[in-house]
Amino acid sequence: MSKCAAIQMASSPNINSNLLEAERLITDAVAAGAKLVALPENFALMGQDEFDKIKQKEQDGSGLIQDFLAQTAKKYAVWIVAGTIPIADPANENKVMAACLVYNDLGERIARYDKIHLFDVQVPESKEVYRESDGISKGHKPLVIDTPLGKIGIAVCYDLRFPELFRVMQEQGMEMLIIPSAFTAKTGAAHWELLLRARAVENLCYVIAPNQGGFHVNGRQTYGHSMIIDPWGTVLDCFKTNAGFATADVDLARLHKTRTSFPVLQHRQIACK
Repeated sequence: MSKCAAIQMASSPNINSNLLEAERLITDAVAAGAKLVALPENFALMGQDEFDKIKQKEQDGSGLIQDFLAQTAKKYAVWIVAGTIPIADPANENKVMAACLVYNDLGERIARYDKIHLFDVQVPESKEVYRESDGISKGHKPLVIDTPLGKIGIAVCYDLRFPELFRVMQEQGMEMLIIPSAFTAKTGAAHWELLLRARAVENLCYVIAPNQGGFHVNGRQTYGHSMIIDPWGTVLDCFKTNAGFATADVDLARLHKTRTSFPVLQHRQIACK
């Protein structure tokens, strides 16, 4: 059993202030017993527009944000799933990858996931329009990593709406899904908890969902309600508004007992066209 934390922020265009806030929240989560902390999408930079990411991009393996993550993971002896940061796309200098980096408790980077599904939408019944693909190149590979805390699958925000991605991850042994996000206030109120609990139930896995939550300098409002959900779909903890974190124990013995006694994953049939 290990305690995990889903950290909630309301990030700004100022990277230095965001990193200070992230460290404050990580410190508090570790003091509460967390062995793994997950930061929200865009935790280090919520820019004025999609192109701010390009101006602040880092080369893979080096940069202010990456150095902060490695040093902080080592300083507090904690695993960090680091939301997303803008990493240079070597194939297109005018775009970045929305990269979620994972650091172990020694400060070593052990994995990287690039967001696959990009948020190019107009939110119904509102004036909100998003075009992530204007500044971001999409990733292509799902990620499941084997860690001392369990087999962790990583996805980001809009990925949550595509259940076939998580079936692939479940087949790779996923026990814990971590999904850093920046859900809008409107879509979050409608779908955030619904989708998270569905992913937990249909894959019989824990879900750790750190979200942006609050009003941002760019005029955007995000939903918050960062939460941790067990394999039966029960919300173990939820931090609703402002900066803070949700925390709960991940019990892999209970997970496997549930999968054994309720073997729905073994009953899956593939429908033929």
